[in-house]
Amino acid sequence: MSDILNKIVEVKRQEVAAGLKRKSFEAMRADAESRVLTRDFVGALRAKITAGLPAVIAEIKKASPSKGVLREDFIAADIAQSYAEHGAACLSVLTDQQFFQGSVDYLKQARASCDLPVLRKDFMIDSYQVYEARVMGADCILLIAACLDDGQMAELEAIARSLDMAVLVEVHDAPELQRALKLKTPLIGINNRNLRTFEVTLDTTLSLMKDVPADRLLVTESGILQRSDVQTMRAAHVNAFLVGEAFIRAADPGKALAELFAA
Repeated sequence: MSDILNKIVEVKRQEVAAGLKRKSFEAMRADAESRVLTRDFVGALRAKITAGLPAVIAEIKKASPSKGVLREDFIAADIAQSYAEHGAACLSVLTDQQFFQGSVDYLKQARASCDLPVLRKDFMIDSYQVYEARVMGADCILLIAACLDDGQMAELEAIARSLDMAVLVEVHDAPELQRALKLKTPLIGINNRNLRTFEVTLDTTLSLMKDVPADRLLVTESGILQRSDVQTMRAAHVNAFLVGEAFIRAADPGKALAELFAA
């Protein structure tokens, strides 16, 4: 793992330990298992693609370690509504506080404001976080291959599936992709940002996509900033996108989504 990922994972371990003091593992699991049905994250993406439209997972992100604060005027519910009104398939909400200034409350507010399925965007390293994600209302979790070994990924995926949650597994190189393909989830996210250097290149998706089987749903992540980026991906038959920064910096995030993905 890179230095930044090591730091983040260590903070996540501390957060889990603190969480267990507030609410036991057994109580969190029981709470998660009692929750009502999730919204269909994979189905929402597939519905857009079947209709010939781009399937956009629109991200609600206040800040990032590399760019700092992205949006001062930050009201998660308003951003979510704007995304929903302008064609997003799903939402992604950052819940990491220390590095991304995210919040569990942002996820709850975003989900309550619209009908879109919601991804909890965080660094999942422990089963406690998966149950916690269901309790806060997440319909999907993110598993980052660079942070987890094969056993951890399989365990966390199994728990998510038992809760009817979708799993987006994120990779950024060929070895990680091969590991991800051992999982059952159809959602394969290819991150165009190198997690060690933070450099972004769309070539990451374009070079790895040939190894993604047809029965998986490829999501390209990071670096989709202008119409030409979308056109490049659509021409290569990439139809699902996770986009945050290009929208969040705009005065009206939803309008920015509609403009970026206009036919």
